[in-house]
Amino acid sequence: MKAFPAPSGPDICGANLPPLRDPDTVMKLERMGAFFPHRLSFMRSFIRRMAREGSTLTIPVCSLDHDGFGHVVLTLPLAGHDYSLIAFSRPLDDADRTDRVIATKWDASFCLYDGVPGEDDIAALAEQVTRQEAGRYHDKVLTLSRANKSLRLFNLVVDALAEGRQPDHDRIVSIGYLMRTTAVYGNGKFGIADRDRIARRPGLQGPFQAEMLTVFLIREFTLFLAEYCAEQQGGDKAISLDPAIRRYLGIGNSTGLGMAPFLVNHPILLHSWIVAREVALTRARDLTEASDDQLKGFDRLLDRAIRHCHEWQVDDEIQMQRIITLRAELTRLQAEIARTPLARQNPLDDAFTRAQSLSLEAQEMMVSIIIELIPEQVDDLAECMANPNEPRLFPAMTIGELKNLLNEHYRWVDAIDPDSRGADEQFWYTSVEKLEPRLGNRYQEPGAEREMPFNIPLYIRRLQMDLEQGQIADDETVAVFLMRFPWHRHIIRRVQTTARYPFAEIRDNLVDAGCRPIDLLRCKLSFFGASKFDPKSDRWTRITLFHGAPTAAELADGHLECLDDWIFALGPAAAMPDATRAADAGIQ
Repeated sequence: MKAFPAPSGPDICGANLPPLRDPDTVMKLERMGAFFPHRLSFMRSFIRRMAREGSTLTIPVCSLDHDGFGHVVLTLPLAGHDYSLIAFSRPLDDADRTDRVIATKWDASFCLYDGVPGEDDIAALAEQVTRQEAGRYHDKVLTLSRANKSLRLFNLVVDALAEGRQPDHDRIVSIGYLMRTTAVYGNGKFGIADRDRIARRPGLQGPFQAEMLTVFLIREFTLFLAEYCAEQQGGDKAISLDPAIRRYLGIGNSTGLGMAPFLVNHPILLHSWIVAREVALTRARDLTEASDDQLKGFDRLLDRAIRHCHEWQVDDEIQMQRIITLRAELTRLQAEIARTPLARQNPLDDAFTRAQSLSLEAQEMMVSIIIELIPEQVDDLAECMANPNEPRLFPAMTIGELKNLLNEHYRWVDAIDPDSRGADEQFWYTSVEKLEPRLGNRYQEPGAEREMPFNIPLYIRRLQMDLEQGQIADDETVAVFLMRFPWHRHIIRRVQTTARYPFAEIRDNLVDAGCRPIDLLRCKLSFFGASKFDPKSDRWTRITLFHGAPTAAELADGHLECLDDWIFALGPAAAMPDATRAADAGIQ
């Protein structure tokens, strides 16, 4: 039908798809909230690009006092452009140190600058960047961010290095980062550069690549700052961090509801992310025979995943129980595969199939494991994950065709009881004060009249009712229908979008009392490449970014093996006795 074209074009993953898992299976919140980072995660593709470039990080400006306060500029060339992180380090009272979005002071504030800043640029930005949202910016500023120290670990590392020894391994593993960002802003927010300024630049193409560069440089700054402070404190006695510890340490991040609506508001982009991962999974499952190296790689990754899970400790009771279950399931699966090796024909499909009887966490971790084993077949999919298309309304579609789309793609709505207790208890809105998304109780809090349009099941039911009762013939067009029922425009456009991009819609009730926004966060964060998911409630979490990733020095060196082998990072001296894992799984 000419009025309703199929997706096409070399940069869109929706063309010529192989058989994939059913969107009704994949796009459930509970499963999306069990995703793990994988080869196509944005940090992974960023590191691969950096490794190909072999760029050298420089620090053209270091103006810090004895205590590490002042400013530093870190510059990295990427695909012919220089990008600079300007970092401002400031004293911070303990009473002012908070990860909440209402904070106005931080241990460090950052901006990613397009080029290399001069002294006047730094002086001008010092007055603005340290104020973050309250500052005023120009389009040479590509991103904004801020971070607080993990005081326990930062001070422990500084004290140890100053005394000429490496920091305690267990403390390094238990925290995993020296600083924790509380926001990374891009895409024109607060007056900084619009995405269009850099969208077509080599090196920053693809989703969130400017943000990935920012966080990577913040990580380098935290390592530099810790060693600087140790040298100031210990003098000639001070030493540098062991390279293995430097590589293990990532950047912490606290994130909440602010990023959750993104997946609802950008359905085509969500489809591109999910479908790339699903195509990668299908390619892994379709691998007819695996080489000896691939089979050994599977055993190694499964073992590493188990060890990684033993280092993954959280306070949240729900998530901790899932981790305990995951440890036991993977250990039993490992023992089963040792007894009955993977099938010679389609061995990765066999691994995937064996995991289907396990928890969602185990199923989705297996997806990440088997994708990891076929880089030549899947790495090209990273180029498909930036989709330039926007949802469009097709007014020439007939009512009969629209009804068919509803029947094909929205039957999941029938399983949701609109009259059940709590079916519409929550509502999403934007805080006027902070311009950030929030979640309210419809029956206890004001503001429901300003809610974001996230009650998809309700809108679908209302549309279906008017289609049935509106006495408009099936051969009439959507345009005619909308002349009588204009309020359905947004949901019809959404239905038409989902028909073209079937992984565009989260197939759950986002306003139900039982909806856990944390599942939305984990899905999005898995595509960033975040690990050590650590929920603090069902609305915000802490995670670690670039955990175990190569450092700038390693990437510039170009001789380090396994630059792309850092999924499921382990502590620098991780070695857990097999007996401990067996006991966890109940194996005698």
